[in-house]
Amino acid sequence: MAITSFTDEYTSPVPPSRIFKASIVDSHNLMPKLMPQAIKSIEFVQGNGGAGSIKQINFPEGGNFKSIKYRIDELNEEKFIYKYALIEGDALVEKLEKITYEVKFEQSPDGGSISKVTSTYYTEGDFKLKEEEIKAGKEKVLGMYKAVEAYLLQNPDAYA
Repeated sequence: MAITSFTDEYTSPVPPSRIFKASIVDSHNLMPKLMPQAIKSIEFVQGNGGAGSIKQINFPEGGNFKSIKYRIDELNEEKFIYKYALIEGDALVEKLEKITYEVKFEQSPDGGSISKVTSTYYTEGDFKLKEEEIKAGKEKVLGMYKAVEAYLLQNPDAYA
């Protein structure tokens, strides 16, 4: 098994508590409303959102993927840390065992937040990931992050 990790950092003028609540804790409600062209629905198939819960993201018809499932490994609302693993779905291509993610929001000096996202890919054998696939995945995550940020900036009382 080969393990490859990437860490990306994003900054936002939105404080960590608000962006964490909106993009992580309430993502199953907010994301389908903000991005109906990308996310049809998000539902819990096991648990209620805490560690051990399993979420399924359903995508609109005609897209590259039908659905994915991921397991929540940690949800710390005090330290703004979220860890989860993609465990099932179209995004797990052959020879890709799983993908784990760690998302951490920290307060920035200007009152906003710094988001650090570490993605770890577990591949079978000597399988190598294609750089363009990883880049496309990162761009989708950044697009969702920016959609939540824009919503929070336009709605200053939301998730306060």
